[in-house]
Amino acid sequence: MPGSTGVWLDADEKGRARKICAMGVRCSRWVTMHGFAFNINTDLRYFDYIVPCGITDKSVTSLEKELGRKIDEQEVKNIIKREFGIVFEADIINDTNEPEPAFA
Repeated sequence: MPGSTGVWLDADEKGRARKICAMGVRCSRWVTMHGFAFNINTDLRYFDYIVPCGITDKSVTSLEKELGRKIDEQEVKNIIKREFGIVFEADIINDTNEPEPAFA
């Protein structure tokens, strides 16, 4: 979706665009901060009380809502870590501090 940061579903369909993941980067005093928020099993009612990311004409969704079932969050974390490692050619350190190879 041009001009809108994040991950969008049905971005090109008028009235159907919905955000499932927010991403951001901030630079201040020579320090960079970055991150993302992926709505997996998020209680979307909280978004009724705010204007998420300053966007008023589009909705927010979650993986649970889109798939119609609860999602195993650890499985999602594992997939994200694996794919991040592949894209950035990085060894991911797991909870036991043993590196997981980026290329399996």
